[in-house]
Amino acid sequence: MKVIRPMAIVAAYCWLMPFCASAQEASPAQILEGILTPPRSMSEVEPSENEPRRDEWETDRDSFTPSTKTAGRRRLIVESAYTFLDNRRAKETHSFPEFLLRYGVTERVELRLGWNYEVGGAANSVSGSTEGAETTSPHLEREHSLSYGIKTGITEQAGWIPESALILSGFTPTGGPDTATQFVAAYVFGWNLPNRWILDAGIRYSADSAEHDRFALWAPSVVLKAPIGERWDVHAEYFSALSRGKEHDSVEHYFSPGVHYLLTDDVEIGVRLGWGLNDQSARFFCNAGVGWRF
Repeated sequence: MKVIRPMAIVAAYCWLMPFCASAQEASPAQILEGILTPPRSMSEVEPSENEPRRDEWETDRDSFTPSTKTAGRRRLIVESAYTFLDNRRAKETHSFPEFLLRYGVTERVELRLGWNYEVGGAANSVSGSTEGAETTSPHLEREHSLSYGIKTGITEQAGWIPESALILSGFTPTGGPDTATQFVAAYVFGWNLPNRWILDAGIRYSADSAEHDRFALWAPSVVLKAPIGERWDVHAEYFSALSRGKEHDSVEHYFSPGVHYLLTDDVEIGVRLGWGLNDQSARFFCNAGVGWRF
């Protein structure tokens, strides 16, 4: 007790000293409020230097589901990728360079211009930057097309209201058996979750024709993205490609994980793998690409 009592006195003195020092400048009510007010929560503390960068950006080629973010005012994003598909009932497909330029006119509006070449027995329906036309042939076919369009931010996240964007694109063949221009509309929305996780979902629609058969193509998708450290990101995604109005409609379902790495603050590389979940989809696909922001 002889040791504990002096220690208790010293502890009480150290605890009361700050309030006593400020007593000359504050009223008794203010002193009492300062004692009873709890400390700020971690969410109220200003971010430290070790927290993630706020200037985050995403390429649209990271996943089948496009990003909800635009390039940013006067920023240019260059994207390119290669895709291999192991088709079930046709020759394998190779798609490259899946080249896409995205230039931000304003913070919410970007212009898009791209070009791609495909060779194989079926069209590439697993890359978000391609039109995803539904054609299957037992013979090896080559085709390439020019893409152009606009992406506009629609809403910003506020509570349960998601961040969202609308993409309108045109795909005009520059070579191959198909000569018709195809227009595609895509709407994507998502939320930034705790721990920097991202949940995005999207839907793509296009009207197409094949051998005088006109039909619609729908492509819903959902992806969950999670960061690992400062520069690594992983994701898991489900997407599908559905035709409606054809004489024989088709349905393709896929599951796809992926990983992405920031080489620098403005250069990103990534790999996606995927497996078809039904007989009408490709057995397997692999996509590898790069994004560069200027």
